[in-house]
Amino acid sequence: MTDALASLAANADQIGIALAETGYMLAVSLTAAIVLGLPLGVTIFLTRPGGPRERKPVWRVANLYVSVIRSFPFLLLVVFLIPLTRALYGTTFGTEAATFPLCFVGVAIYARLVEQILLEIPPGVLHAARSMGADVRQTVVHFLLVEGRSGLVYALTSAAISLISYSTVLGIVGGGGIGDFALRFGYQEYDYPLMYSIIAIVIVGVLLLQTVGERVSTALDKR
Repeated sequence: MTDALASLAANADQIGIALAETGYMLAVSLTAAIVLGLPLGVTIFLTRPGGPRERKPVWRVANLYVSVIRSFPFLLLVVFLIPLTRALYGTTFGTEAATFPLCFVGVAIYARLVEQILLEIPPGVLHAARSMGADVRQTVVHFLLVEGRSGLVYALTSAAISLISYSTVLGIVGGGGIGDFALRFGYQEYDYPLMYSIIAIVIVGVLLLQTVGERVSTALDKR
């Protein structure tokens, strides 16, 4: 315990930087998940075969993107996107550039979770929307998202935890982050007290995130 505290104190500044890098990666990828993944998941739900607004060509393209990205080994996806990352950022190193492939994953993960949440909504909700003459936008905004808001928050929490896990891989392309810090300054330097301390910090952070997400989800559940 004393060694761990000493290691944490000696590396406090660098740990702060690593946490900030992880926070940046998580914030950007979650923003992409909400802004792009949410409407993508809604699109897949609406346009699926037998869906409220069946459009098979649109569904095939959207569903294919989600399926391919989710089945792609993340490290290989990072490597696969290197040419596009370099074209957009001028480099493949650094936290900003490394966050780019994480956004792809965040969008795909949340889109699939959104689709699953919407599929669990009772059919009566859609019937009510039709009987009231609601158009597509009104059906989505005033019926589907309202009915599924609790599950959507919980799904976003799950996506965030997954993205934290994925972010640890980005140290390979110079993305930094708390996972990369634990590997380089803990494991590779044989400073195991530091490594275990960082792991404990990550676990505590994930548990806090899970708790907040569950409480918000429960508060929004009016069933």
